[in-house]
Amino acid sequence: MLYAVISEDVENSLSLRKTARPAHLERLEQLKAQGRLVLAGPCPAIDSNDPGEAGFSGSIVIAEFGSLEAAQVWADADPYVAAGVYQSVSVKPFKKVLP
Repeated sequence: MLYAVISEDVENSLSLRKTARPAHLERLEQLKAQGRLVLAGPCPAIDSNDPGEAGFSGSIVIAEFGSLEAAQVWADADPYVAAGVYQSVSVKPFKKVLP
């Protein structure tokens, strides 16, 4: 089943993101290689594809996991969690309808 991992950043998270980004992306690449990643990306803090120093307000990952518990365990182990980037992480079942 698909699950949405919706994360909210702490204030001024950009420097923390930059430090933990390589390890964060490596985990996403693993999901992609396994054919389980539907989409992933950050939410710019301003209305721009390149928010510069404004940084990001959070992230969204939609991927396939065996259960809600497995998705939560994966989300809890994110390097951004360990680095203090996220103030909260919500994991919810997701049903893709379109496209």
